[in-house]
Amino acid sequence: MTRNHTPKSLAVLLRARMHPDALPSSPSQLSPTPPTDPDPAAPPAASVRHWLHAAASATSPPPATLDSFSDGYRSLDRVGRREVLRSLATDYDVPRARVRDLMRQYMSVASAAAIGVDGAEAEEGKEGAAAALYRMERGLREALRPRYAGFLEAMNAQPGGLKLLAVLRADLLALLGEENAPALRALDSYLKEKLVTWLSPAALTLHQITWDDPASLLEKIVAYEAVHPIRNLIDLKRRLGVGRRCFGYFHPAIPGEPLIFIEVALHKDMAASIQEVLWDEPPTPESEASCALFYAISSTQPGLSGINLGKFLLKRVIDMLRRDMPSVQIFATLSPIPGFMQWLRAKLASQMKLAETESQEGNSLEGASSTFRESILLPDEEKMIHDAIEQAHGKQGIELLQDILKTSQWVKSEKLSAALKSPLMRLCARYLAREKIRGKALDAVANFHLQNGAQHWLIWQMIERINWMADQSEKGIQQSGGIMVNYLYRLENIEEYALSYSGKGLVHSSPSLSQYLEPKDT
Repeated sequence: MTRNHTPKSLAVLLRARMHPDALPSSPSQLSPTPPTDPDPAAPPAASVRHWLHAAASATSPPPATLDSFSDGYRSLDRVGRREVLRSLATDYDVPRARVRDLMRQYMSVASAAAIGVDGAEAEEGKEGAAAALYRMERGLREALRPRYAGFLEAMNAQPGGLKLLAVLRADLLALLGEENAPALRALDSYLKEKLVTWLSPAALTLHQITWDDPASLLEKIVAYEAVHPIRNLIDLKRRLGVGRRCFGYFHPAIPGEPLIFIEVALHKDMAASIQEVLWDEPPTPESEASCALFYAISSTQPGLSGINLGKFLLKRVIDMLRRDMPSVQIFATLSPIPGFMQWLRAKLASQMKLAETESQEGNSLEGASSTFRESILLPDEEKMIHDAIEQAHGKQGIELLQDILKTSQWVKSEKLSAALKSPLMRLCARYLAREKIRGKALDAVANFHLQNGAQHWLIWQMIERINWMADQSEKGIQQSGGIMVNYLYRLENIEEYALSYSGKGLVHSSPSLSQYLEPKDT
């Protein structure tokens, strides 16, 4: 290409290079041969891959083909499903050879268009070049779309397809936990992005679950309750009765099964223990209730992990309760702290390791190791723990605390429980208010509630109170030392508090929590 080309000849040349016949056809645009049944002697995974190929190669996959894939995939064992997932991620990825070819043509056309021309026909040449580039860019966008995109979209439109995609992503997440392959990550990212769109709040229905709902739905509530297990039908009836509410988000493609549900207790005041919520007799009369306490939220689909339906459900429920029960002015949670004891045990182990290193190598590493040393226990707390242990054997306080927390037997001793209350409450406050990962709260439940204020809601959240021995179940003791936390939802200081957490990771806490924090932690 030289400057001797006229604008008209340049435009003709560009259009010739952009002629559809000059471009290789996308595999998704080819008319596939009609699918035939797989070899009956083929392994089950091979048969499913056959139906996958038939569906992914078609512009509009026949419903029967999608059904055959769905039924076959569900029947596979763990090994077979992973074979199919690897094939889906790698064999039907972005057609990179086609992308490279289009990019070469695009760069050639763009270079030609960039050559300056003069004369009366210059404007016509520019318009022709621009039109050619736009067509090429449209082709590039189409080529950059993975070949499994059409298959996933067709499956979503198929009856029962959305549930199958949730199952498929659950298997994919489990596989990613062992094989962090780029193609698998790309498939998960794409599928998650599509699920977020397909499961937008506008597509979901809010339903209050009651004792009068079908038994099949109530059975699912019992099966999926992940926070405080439902012990029996009496317990279930109580949670759906007077002074209680249960709301679920439903999608029309998965009838009779909530994607997520939340349980609410109506109280006069903010409850300080789960025993108070589950076992109070009689329940607070609804006419006297002024607090809506959210005490459990459970997702029913592992494949929807990372898709935060809970924040939308919580907002809808708060709006509904404010409208239907004007006397309710306090909206709060009674939440578990599932990562606290794991964090504390790791912190104790690391400090013990540093102390052991110092004792073995003398003072040679004193400067370096002292940088990472910290006082987990205050002097008074260490003394109380020593006083509560009859035979300390000369161990330091953190050694004794580490030994005590190996089991949950300490809760049976009033002396030990009293000695551990001060350090555990103080360290729990620090864990919630100060410990971060990538600028956000380390505790997953805390991050869920605190980030909700960053969604431009009419509420903001703060850590209101931590409660000693609020969950005395074995699970509660093992996960959080029995401590639970109240997050309070308010209707004021909207912008300040929401933006301070989303932008700076600043966690707001009430004066009742601040009493446990050192000055630098407030």
